[in-house]
Amino acid sequence: MDELVERVDDQDRVLGVVSRGQAIRAGWLHRVAVAVCRDERGRILVHRRSEQLSRFPGLYEVVVGGAVDVGESYEQAAARELAEELGIRVLPRLLFTFINRSGLSPHWLGVHEAVVPEAVAPDPDEVAWHDWLTEPELRSALLEWRFTPDSHEAFSRYLAFRTGQS
Repeated sequence: MDELVERVDDQDRVLGVVSRGQAIRAGWLHRVAVAVCRDERGRILVHRRSEQLSRFPGLYEVVVGGAVDVGESYEQAAARELAEELGIRVLPRLLFTFINRSGLSPHWLGVHEAVVPEAVAPDPDEVAWHDWLTEPELRSALLEWRFTPDSHEAFSRYLAFRTGQS
């Protein structure tokens, strides 16, 4: 069953409820929430998507997340996705949102940061492999490994956001 999402406009205002598949096929804006996960030492969680996933199978990701359900906030969606995909319960912090045009279809992307325990229990249906990388290691990996388009866009904006905060 295709999940239901809220179709939104270019100001992130709700226009109605549609299936996610319909939103993607029609190129309608909808909401997606992701989190950059760091451990206590500042390393970043990187994972490879399962080969059985319909979207970007086998590609690497810097973020964990998914579609925002109807009536859900970006923060609630990011927390739910962290629980579903990594088996952890944390409250991610929303950093910023933007219209992301680099994925399968345009969508509002809510980028969060979460400090998570080093020991995560990824759902094998979602995550084939994971590891913690330092920022320099991740910068090298982004040039060498095949990452999802969302990962590149979200992480470059995340780094710019963090730089602007210091």
